[in-house]
Amino acid sequence: MTTHFISVDFQNDFVIAGGACYQDRPCVGFIQEILVPYCREHGIRIAEIISDYRQPRPGAPFAHCVPGTPGYESQLAVDVKHSQAWIKCMHSPVWVRKNGGVAAKPPGEPYQDPKGFTSWLASVIGPPQDKHSIVLIGLTLDCCVLCTAQELFFRGYRVNFLIEAVDSYSGSPEEKQSLFNTPLPNWGTTVSWQDIKNRCVVRQTEPSA
Repeated sequence: MTTHFISVDFQNDFVIAGGACYQDRPCVGFIQEILVPYCREHGIRIAEIISDYRQPRPGAPFAHCVPGTPGYESQLAVDVKHSQAWIKCMHSPVWVRKNGGVAAKPPGEPYQDPKGFTSWLASVIGPPQDKHSIVLIGLTLDCCVLCTAQELFFRGYRVNFLIEAVDSYSGSPEEKQSLFNTPLPNWGTTVSWQDIKNRCVVRQTEPSA
């Protein structure tokens, strides 16, 4: 079985002190200091979902992760991530917008593109077969990571949450454990870093054109 990593919202506004949605979250150091070097050493690519949270966004009180600003930029090292990121505009990755990620153009209204998300998954992961196991990392466990897990589960992928590489919005370890107890088991399995290292991980490369 091939293990694939997908990172969610690992952007400056979430992970850098002073960012609009920053909290002290232990997973950030783990991703940067342990997971990324491991992926680099073993030739593993990380697929990435990032957000364009400009207005308009129904239910959102303010804009953040704005293209063209430091808060939008990813903190994943360029050499370990797929070049083809998926850009969402709501908590669920199926929600996108016209000009998503384009700083020089005004953002369109959010709309759903489930076929586009499915096609992106097929290009960076492959179809939802038994040989593909997805490990989710990033932020936040109680919101965007959860929504991503649900969409993956509904498409037939095997979903895992890497314990050390995810956190809730608050960064509270007690809240994180509570989420692992319920509702996350409905959508995936929690795995530890040791579990991942014990697996046979096939090296990931850029998908062919």
